Amino acid sequence: MIRIALVDDHSLFRKGLKVLLASRPDFNIVADVGSGEEFLSALMQVQPDVVFMDYAMPEMNGAETTRRALELFPDLKVITLSMFGDNAYYSDMMSSGAKGFLLKDSELNEVVEAVETVYGG
Repeated sequence: MIRIALVDDHSLFRKGLKVLLASRPDFNIVADVGSGEEFLSALMQVQPDVVFMDYAMPEMNGAETTRRALELFPDLKVITLSMFGDNAYYSDMMSSGAKGFLLKDSELNEVVEAVETVYGG
């Protein structure tokens, strides 16, 4: 069972992704939060294997949240989900320790494949 956390400030997007991913018997959604701060507060309790991290969030962006989360859990696998394919976002997230980067208009099979790939190493 792969434990997944969703971190995105857009509630409708997060809830939709949660429904889609929860339909997979090998995925367990352990957190569904709207900010980096909320995620970091819950991290010790939920201990996810894989995190879908939005980049553009108020107060603390996805790159800073990723850096802080990896300080606590170095084996955490972070996949960025962003509306923006800009190289600056990609570079910032990858240098912060993210293992993957997907656009929010990706197909479900691409999202599932990303989870399985980063989880498998």
